Amino acid sequence: MSVAPQTAPPPASALHVLGALALELRGDAPVARDRLAPTEIGALAALVARDLAKLAPEATMLELVTVGAHFDPIELLRPGWPLHRELDELAARAPRDPAAPLDAGRVIAFGAHEQQLPGALSPSADFIGGPLRLVPFVLSGGAEVVARVGDTFERDLLERGMAGADTALAAQDAFGLAVEHARYLTVHDLAAMMAMQYEHAGLAPLWPLLETALLEPDGEAWLDALPEPLVRYAQGEARIAMFTPAAWHARYAPDAPCDSEEGRERQYRQHRHFEARQRQIAAVLAAHGVAVNFVHCDDAGLAREALT
Repeated sequence: MSVAPQTAPPPASALHVLGALALELRGDAPVARDRLAPTEIGALAALVARDLAKLAPEATMLELVTVGAHFDPIELLRPGWPLHRELDELAARAPRDPAAPLDAGRVIAFGAHEQQLPGALSPSADFIGGPLRLVPFVLSGGAEVVARVGDTFERDLLERGMAGADTALAAQDAFGLAVEHARYLTVHDLAAMMAMQYEHAGLAPLWPLLETALLEPDGEAWLDALPEPLVRYAQGEARIAMFTPAAWHARYAPDAPCDSEEGRERQYRQHRHFEARQRQIAAVLAAHGVAVNFVHCDDAGLAREALT
């Protein structure tokens, strides 16, 4: 079940299912629009609500909150799920009919007014252009219903979560995208997909640390596997060991000859490659919203202690 981790425990009656309408795009077609007006997202949200109810009928008893914008996966996969949390917090301010039953679901869709989305719901221009775009949603309501719907979605969305053909077409037309497939994912499904993508991109060693940041923000994880940089995640931040040249040599190339021009040149290239890998890892962590700090380390044998 995709229940949002929060800094303070939520009330038992206000759990959440976190997910997204995932739009897989064709080719390199440019993104025409990344935000919709309220009436446009209202029509799309109604189709999303219908699709989700087909997958889990009790979803009609929950509140569906979404936004007229699409995002890169990296914007959703951040500790504390800040984009989903923003949706939930904005929805909490929306007036509700006091006569409406508590188990009567409703749809809240935030759109752009004069191209401005409310709160912190604007997609970043830094991540436009990827092949997968996501329209996030939150389902909230009574704890028992949320638990059942969440369990159904975690079990079934990857296999049965295709959006309706009219939903895919509506999203394509509204955003001006070339949509190949449209499906629904929980944030856990999305994390699993990202893990596979990072494996293919050569970033598999980093994923356990990122997964801890996402699913257990108060936890601890290490990247401590040669020849990778040394990284510790704890207390909401990633600390990366910044080795002096001598400390780097002692940890990463203790047997490398450096008494010849050729040996020194090879070691120089290895060190440059290591520094590039450090920058890559720091950039990936920062893009996921993980704070990054470099810690000076002049003794390879005390490197782990330097990060604690």
